[in-house]
Amino acid sequence: MQRASRLKRELQMLSTEPPPGITCWQNDEQIDDLRAQIVGGSGTPYEGGLFSLEIKVPERYPFEPPNIRFLTPIYHPNIDNSGRICHDALKLPPKGAWRPSLNISTVLTSIQLLMAEPNPDDPLMADISSEFKYNKQVYLEKARKVTQEHAVQKTNKENTPVPKPSSLKRDLQQGPAGDPPKRTCT
Repeated sequence: MQRASRLKRELQMLSTEPPPGITCWQNDEQIDDLRAQIVGGSGTPYEGGLFSLEIKVPERYPFEPPNIRFLTPIYHPNIDNSGRICHDALKLPPKGAWRPSLNISTVLTSIQLLMAEPNPDDPLMADISSEFKYNKQVYLEKARKVTQEHAVQKTNKENTPVPKPSSLKRDLQQGPAGDPPKRTCT
């Protein structure tokens, strides 16, 4: 009962006073299945992109963090090909920083900040992290390319949306031998 009443309050706040660049709503009237969208920040390689996220709220919420993943492909050192996010606010202590005083809005805001300021020292994608640290221009080009391909709404001559491809191009994240990317995240 505590989870349902708290989620209703949180969703009400998210609809009346959403954080800038963030929207969140229930998926199919399921209180524990939410969707969110984050607008890529100005001056970042994600600028102009609209990124969709899936939020699964566990039974023990707010004592356990929500499970959040990107549905829109994104090229980022802290987000893997499946959309999983490496962020302290999404993990329980002692390794994580989740506290019951946090909420969906603060977590989405912190993910938006992570998009603007990746944490290469705690990566989920070690190869992208290395690129971010040692070859930032290549990282920025690849991140912009993936954003343009998957997160920017394209229109055709009739000015109607064109469907986006659903899978992230693996060649952007695989090594020269086609090896899968290394993952870390503690």
